[in-house]
Amino acid sequence: MELASSAKQKAPSSSRPGLSEHEVAELKQAFDLFDTDSSGTIDPKELRAAMRSLGLETNKNQSVYQMIQDIDQDSKGEIDFDEFLELITTKLAGSDTEEDVQKIFELFDDDQTGFITLHNLKRVASELGERMDDAELLEMIERADLDQDGQISPQEFYRVMTYKTFC
Repeated sequence: MELASSAKQKAPSSSRPGLSEHEVAELKQAFDLFDTDSSGTIDPKELRAAMRSLGLETNKNQSVYQMIQDIDQDSKGEIDFDEFLELITTKLAGSDTEEDVQKIFELFDDDQTGFITLHNLKRVASELGERMDDAELLEMIERADLDQDGQISPQEFYRVMTYKTFC
């Protein structure tokens, strides 16, 4: 069965220039959120759902398939973790501005408190079809929460999204 073999792909490489093993693990966690069927790949349906959950319009199936085609190095019609990691690291090395990251922050901060809270993360995980318990979500907050106030500020979010030193 192809899904079973896809799910048993090699462990993610942590030899990406400029990324620590911890940062690669964080990106793997994000990839797993999008990989709702745990196949080890993100297919067009999962990408479309992920984009919708982030408030991005995906009216045209063609654009989702084109995105996958642009990223999909092995031409299987899906994105595996290595392809995802390459895309993210290339994109982040490019021109993400604080303004771009702020727009993403605002998608998480749907209640417009100026912070990402446990409630916000629960909503995003639910929209992505991911079942994460409060302890897992709180751990994500704790890793990003430099001032230890139990929520993620725009500055903390920017730091995480641009892969600065991450405690």
